[in-house]
Amino acid sequence: MVSAVEVKNVFLKMGDFQLKNISFDIQRKEIFAILGKTGAGKTLLLESIAGFYRNLEGGIFLEGKNVLKIPLTERKIGFVYQDYGLFPHMTVRKNISYGLKMQRRSKMEIADKVDHMAGIMSISHILEQYPDTLSGGEKQRTALARSLVLDPGVLLLDEPFSALDPVTKAIMYQELLKINEQFDCAILFVTHDFTEAQKLAHRIGIMDRGCLKAVRNSDEIFDSYEYEELNHFFGIMKGACV
Repeated sequence: MVSAVEVKNVFLKMGDFQLKNISFDIQRKEIFAILGKTGAGKTLLLESIAGFYRNLEGGIFLEGKNVLKIPLTERKIGFVYQDYGLFPHMTVRKNISYGLKMQRRSKMEIADKVDHMAGIMSISHILEQYPDTLSGGEKQRTALARSLVLDPGVLLLDEPFSALDPVTKAIMYQELLKINEQFDCAILFVTHDFTEAQKLAHRIGIMDRGCLKAVRNSDEIFDSYEYEELNHFFGIMKGACV
């Protein structure tokens, strides 16, 4: 079976920082978390998967095709940044419809898709509002709707819950699990939160200083590692029973 995403021997140098020999894959319908400290290279890896950098060595493949050889409008990637990236001068409706307009869909199709997606994301009541009037959860739902309305094969999320209050965060955790059930896409999110990664992801990749040190099932992340820095990161005492 062809993976939704395959990252194969990727090297990427950006200034003094480098992603080093990273390889892993993600299956369709899988939630995969990239976990690591600030500065580990998580966002750079996410942007690399989206095809933002042409100078990388190795390969990144979407459904078996090199992402850099797929036209931008045909990559079927949804990307939500930590700050949501909404257009402040556009209403929620226009934000969600933006990608569809770029694809030159008909006005009727755009209206139908936006209304349908707004219903799924429970934001029909804010479609005519502007981003600066929205709560953090509403902004995130809008950003997710804007990505999901394009039927992506891969949904990339950069620290999607870090700016939310605890109550909204718990609600959005459930929203992500609902998206995983309802949409036929792979989900990759980056985080520095152990609990978040374990609660939401099927598998977790652990990054440290530009390297992918381990990939584990979510229920195994607190088992001992061969790398002492990872044991320290997870607070695992050497020789302790875990």
